[in-house]
Amino acid sequence: MTGAEVAEAPAREVGWWRPLFAAVALLVLPATPIFPAPLPLEQSLVLVVPILAVCAVAGWRAGGRLPLAIFWVVAAAWVLWVGSANGGSFSLLASGWAFVLAASFGSMLLIPVGASFLPKALLALVATFLIGGLLVLLAPGGVSGTLDVLGAELSRRGEIWTAQWHRVTGSLEWQDVVRSNPDAGALSELFDQRLAAMPGNGRLLASALLGLESLAAMAMAWALYHRVGRARVGPPLARLRDLRFDDTLIWGVVAGLVIVVLPITGVVRILGINLLVFFGALYALRGLGVLVWFLGPSRWMTAFLVLFTVFFAYVVAAVATFVGLGDTWFDWRRRPRQRSQRSE
Repeated sequence: MTGAEVAEAPAREVGWWRPLFAAVALLVLPATPIFPAPLPLEQSLVLVVPILAVCAVAGWRAGGRLPLAIFWVVAAAWVLWVGSANGGSFSLLASGWAFVLAASFGSMLLIPVGASFLPKALLALVATFLIGGLLVLLAPGGVSGTLDVLGAELSRRGEIWTAQWHRVTGSLEWQDVVRSNPDAGALSELFDQRLAAMPGNGRLLASALLGLESLAAMAMAWALYHRVGRARVGPPLARLRDLRFDDTLIWGVVAGLVIVVLPITGVVRILGINLLVFFGALYALRGLGVLVWFLGPSRWMTAFLVLFTVFFAYVVAAVATFVGLGDTWFDWRRRPRQRSQRSE
């Protein structure tokens, strides 16, 4: 997610399959039965398009094309208007968050806060949480009212997907599968339990999940803009195998761990859990980068690793987080890597 600092013009991104794969994942996965209940924002376009607009405006100020900036600004205004016009308090909250996030990220593109993507994105995220928290405190109902709106939205999604899943499991075809394979019945019950727990988990981890979703939207918009825009607003995103970030972020993990371990309850404990989830996810990505660097996978091996991660997500997440945290002290990728006979 970060790129090397470049004195002159940053290198131009090459290839479309990575950002398109990320776009499909970010836009399609929230519409599946597994992801929509816990993810705060179901429609990721409301995040991505405004950020693309501010990237295009920053690119125009750097000598890029004005029509491109106008196009994305109009598209962002339309997406935000449609999102807020759908009705309901949650739609207004989602559009408001997207607007503040885009404005914060745009401001980071205009001031010297470092050339790479991740420092700008994290500062924009912090600014958005601060501004959003202040607006929530000033809004009618305050924090409790906002949490009630979020809880109602997550419960609504959970009920929709649970009803659809029950229609599947109640069909004659599924009953035939269960009779021929008893493990399918146990899998169905496990999936029912997970669907029932998703709204509660989504409300508990709302801040961390919203931060991660927003960070992914900023990264995707950054990558897409630098493939359609001529003017650069920063260096390209690094490959996963090259992902690094400032080691001071380890204090986010430490703070979350201390809060969770101590006998603290209430809002402070929820804050600690969200800190652990957010920074843990960042270090899991860093750990995946280290593992990919060591394995040096081909495209076939990369596909295998993706499938392995899908089926054994918890194992991969635990190992990657451990490796990513260890990279803070050991800097694994500075060590010489043994070359295979094929690569020699």
